[in-house]
Amino acid sequence: MQMLLSFIIGLLTARYLGPDNYGLINYAAAYVSFFASLCNLGINSIIVKNFVDHPEEEGKTIGTAIVLRIGSSFLSALMIIGIVSVIDRGETLTIVVVALSSISVIFQVLDTLNYWFQTRLMSKYSAIAATVAYIAVSAYKVLLLILQKDVRWFAVANTIDYIVIGLFLLYVYRKKGGPTFSFSLDKGRELLQKSSSFILAGMMVSIYACTDRFMLKQMLDEASVGYYSLAVSISNMWVFILSAIIDSMYPVIMELHSRDYDAYNKKNKQLYAIVFYTALTASAGISVLANLIVKILYGEAFLPAVLPLRIVVWYTAFSYLGVARNAWIVSENKQRKLKYIYIFSAAINVILNLILIPFWGAAGAAIASLVTQISTVVLIPYWIQELRPNVRMMIDAVRLKDI
Repeated sequence: MQMLLSFIIGLLTARYLGPDNYGLINYAAAYVSFFASLCNLGINSIIVKNFVDHPEEEGKTIGTAIVLRIGSSFLSALMIIGIVSVIDRGETLTIVVVALSSISVIFQVLDTLNYWFQTRLMSKYSAIAATVAYIAVSAYKVLLLILQKDVRWFAVANTIDYIVIGLFLLYVYRKKGGPTFSFSLDKGRELLQKSSSFILAGMMVSIYACTDRFMLKQMLDEASVGYYSLAVSISNMWVFILSAIIDSMYPVIMELHSRDYDAYNKKNKQLYAIVFYTALTASAGISVLANLIVKILYGEAFLPAVLPLRIVVWYTAFSYLGVARNAWIVSENKQRKLKYIYIFSAAINVILNLILIPFWGAAGAAIASLVTQISTVVLIPYWIQELRPNVRMMIDAVRLKDI
């Protein structure tokens, strides 16, 4: 349902806003995405294991995580507004749109409850929450289209999304007898100590995930951001399926690690194989039909997005292998090695964007993203001895060996 709504509302919104304003909205979204790792403090990567290891402290874990994330989210919103006021000084509309978009980071904190549902294999409630929220946001956007509101009104759509999701999850959490929230300084120190590697890693991921849109805006224009963002949006239209698969298998892998190591290794390989071949199949279809998809659905104004789409769509397989790898990283306690991967990846991405964007524009940014994803998941980890077994596991999964 969400994919269908996203498909219809997304294309209507893009057609209405046009490449420039659509690019501006996505430029603002890049700031929110960039600070996401600072907002969640890396806690999202270790909280499921904390629930498994300390089931009697669930209320304390959730309450402490929410308090920590509220503080970091307010700080992030202020930093976003400050940065854009300097970088885009004099561009009033840009500053206003980014400032309105930044409010959403504050309301993301309640998605911490999502991980409690994951631990109990009750992710269906998170899926329902996302669907209800997307229906509300879609209705809001339709109203804006009917009333022909300007781009500033679209900037608060994500805030509405997170508010609805948070309230829904909180309601179900109470109905299902979730433990009362509490705050503990000791628990806060424990969470931050275990998640510290993920904070830096997340910041590095944010750099190479958002640099393309930042650099396209500063080196070219909003329209280039719009073309590239449309390409990424189309390529990601279906990936909630991969997220659902990974979220469902994450706690199972965690539990097998301490009970049956052979089954644990096999389950990791199965996850990698499912993610890789599902993504490869979808990417091939989108690549072949790219011209028709863009021309028929979004109009000739967005035809420059076809080439970036045909390139960037292939990074999905590698991107979600990286997401699936987190279960192994946390189980094996290899978090500290992530910083080396993402520091090098961020550097590679920035350098490639600097070289390729002036020559190929949005297509250059797409090439940079694809090469960066391959480097992040396969090339760089292979040269880190402690992570090499995981790379070999991925290669075995791609070869369908021992799965």
